[in-house]
Formats: sequence, C-alpha cells, structure tokens
Amino acid sequence: MEVSAYFERYQKIVSIEQRKNNLIEELLQRVTDLEEAFSREKLDHEREMRFNRDIQIHEIELMDKLSRVKTIMDREPFVAVLLDGDGMIFKDEFLQQGGQGGRNAASQLSSALQAYVEDNFPGISAPKIMTKIYANMNGLSDICMRGQIINEQSVLDDFVRGFNGSMPLLDLVDTGKRKPYDKIREMLDLYIYNCHCHQILLGCSPEVGYSEKLEDILADRDLIGRVSLIEGITFDRDLESLKPSYRVTNFPDIFRTAKITPALAPYKAAVTAKPRSLFTPSPIQHTVPLSRTSTNTTLASNSTPITVPTSFTNSANILSIDEFQVVRPKATNSTRSKTVERNRYGQRVDRLDFKSIPREDLNRLKKLKLCNFYYLQGECPNENCHHDHTRKLSKNDYFILSAIARMTPCRFGLECEDAECMYGHRCPQSEPGKKDCYWGSSCRFEPETHGIDTTIVKLTKV
Repeated sequence: MEVSAYFERYQKIVSIEQRKNNLIEELLQRVTDLEEAFSREKLDHEREMRFNRDIQIHEIELMDKLSRVKTIMDREPFVAVLLDGDGMIFKDEFLQQGGQGGRNAASQLSSALQAYVEDNFPGISAPKIMTKIYANMNGLSDICMRGQIINEQSVLDDFVRGFNGSMPLLDLVDTGKRKPYDKIREMLDLYIYNCHCHQILLGCSPEVGYSEKLEDILADRDLIGRVSLIEGITFDRDLESLKPSYRVTNFPDIFRTAKITPALAPYKAAVTAKPRSLFTPSPIQHTVPLSRTSTNTTLASNSTPITVPTSFTNSANILSIDEFQVVRPKATNSTRSKTVERNRYGQRVDRLDFKSIPREDLNRLKKLKLCNFYYLQGECPNENCHHDHTRKLSKNDYFILSAIARMTPCRFGLECEDAECMYGHRCPQSEPGKKDCYWGSSCRFEPETHGIDTTIVKLTKV
C-alpha cells in the first residue's frame, strides 16, 4: 500500500476527531449556559417566595386589622331620626294630655320606628334608634292655642317634659328663634358619613331648603340609599317630585297630616262660632261689637262698616253677641278696593294671577317670613309675633306678598264680604269648571272653593 493512502486515512481520522472535539466543546458551553440560567431562575424563585411570604404575612395582618375595624364599626349601630317640628306635629290627642300625652307619644313613636326599621333594614343588627325632633316651641305653643288644641302654654310644656323624660334616645329640642331646618341640616351632615349610623330617617317640613339638600344627596352616588323620608304634613310640590327617588313612609296615627288651623285670632277677641276647617282672622285695631238685625249683621265703628254674611250670624253659630268681635288696623292701603267682586252666582271672585309671578320670587318672599298683617293691613296685632317687620318692600314685593296671603284660606270662603280681607276665597290652584286641583283631597281650601266661575258680573259695596 502506498504512503498516500495511509495519509488520506489519517486525514479522515483527524477530521472526525476535530468534529468530536467541537461537539464536546459545544455541549460543555451549553451546559454552562444552562447552569447559569438555572442559577438565575433559582435566585428569582427564592426572591419571589420571600416576597410572597411577606405579602401573605402583610395580608394576614391587614385582614386581621380590617376585622378589628369592622368589629368596631359594627359596634353600637344606630339609626338617626331627624324630624322638623314645623312639618312633623303630633296629633291633638297627644298634645292635649300634657305630660301623659308626651309619654304616650314617645312610646308610640318608638314602637313605630322600631317596627319600620326591622321591616325595611333587616341587615342592621339590633340598631339603636336615636330620635331628635327640632321645633320652635313658642311658635308651636302659639299656634296650638290659636287652634284651640290647648288652652295654655303649660300644657305643651308638660307634654315636652313627658316626652323627653320617657326614653333616653328620644329628644324634643327647642330651637328658639332659629329654624329647625338649620339644626337638622348640620345634624344631617354630621351623621350621613358616620360609619355607625346605618340609616337616616328625615322628617321634612314643606320648605325649600330640604328639596335642595335632598337633590345634593342624590347627586352623590355614595349616599344613595342612606336617607329615607318621613312625611307628616303633606309635602309641597318640590318635595313631592323627589318622593320617587327616596324610600318614604308616614305615621298618621302619631303625626298630623295637615297644618294646625288657627281657630282664634292672635288677640283676646275671639270667634266662638262653630269652626270650619280653616279660620283666617281679620287684622285688628278698634274692637267693635256686633249688632244683629233680621237680615244681616253690620259692624258699627268709626271706620268703614263691615257686613258679615247672614249665614254666620244665626244662633247655632254665634253663642252671644259680645263674643264675636272684629277689629281693624289704624291705617289701610288706600288703593285697596272697597267693593267685593262677584260672579253671576254671587260667589266672591279674587283676582289671582300666580302664573305671572316667577317661582324664585315667590320662594324668596316665602323664606323671608314676613308678617302679612304688618305689610298688608298696616299693623300687626300680635305682640309676640315671630315674623319679620323690618324689611323695606318694593311695589312688586307687596304684590307677591298679597298673592302669598291669598294662599291661606279665609274662613268665610266665598261668602266673605270684607273688602279688605287679605286671605284667599277660592283655591288658587284650581281652574274654572274643575272641581279638583293639584293637591286633591289634601288641599287646604274647601271643595266648594274649587272650579269657581271667575267672570265678574257685579260688585258688592261695603
């Protein structure tokens, strides 16, 4: 065999060995890379394990802390009941019984609230019910005496003492001259974010401030469902429009559904006739006894005589001549008509144009709490009057105030012959020919004062 053949064989063997060595080197490099990657993964895994362990420990601590906080939050749960005494007035039978009436009212109110909370909020475990009623007690006492519900203020004082002394979480608070709404607004802000307060039951009066506050609550999604409403005296239009957005209840066996109707004027002269549903006294200055005739009754005085309808002068209605006295102010508005306008049926027709009065102007003057006697009749007869007598009014303000006064029904209704009577003789919300209005059966005006023909055909001079 030639040498070249051996050399070729040798070259093949060397080439094989070289490929083998290269393969081994590649395998070794691969193993080295894998070992380094494994080491990194191992370190990352150990780091994640430590992190997860720390997170788990922290989560356990947080859950424990949250449990403790929830236990604290669930401790002493309560429901706050805030009632405005101008709109939530206890029924006559409670007020008339003095101290015992106060205790009875507190007991029945507590039971009614407890039952309502249990039925509507079963998720609240044994809550305490804290009830606060805010009222101007002097004003309430005055209107109760004028409405012949009580005969002296001490009866209402005894009622308050009986109410406040019956249960530790029921309070009837005298707000003095400040409006109950001012107090309730602050208490509402205090409780609405309180974690221990699980629900607020709000008893409103027909006042503009409540509708605005309730609209603000609806605008905050976190507060939806936190407030429920209690209706006493029928809500006004603004509050009525919000009722679908709130849970609403009432307690007709405990609270009045209509305002107290004054049956006595705010002075010593009294009308002892059989009362109708509402009474609106004439303003006073000179006291004039009635003299009875066969056809009608005329008031004799130095001022313009006033004729009282025959239907109010029969023996069934007036107990004695001297008991019925009418008084007049020192000065009256010279522009006031001395005639009474009537339709073809002889019914009195007041000129009303409420649609021309902007709602904001009407609400603005209502909130001023002006004295109608002082501004419209010349002098206020009530020495303890709580209404404003100090403001200067424009001609338009006088017009609006006259319209507001017409919203209060006159006791004599369509038969009133007092040309200077500032109260309403027909429902301002009703339209001619329609025997109903927006308020339906809860309207303060008598049914016969609705749907009146407003076409004036004759005048009655007085």
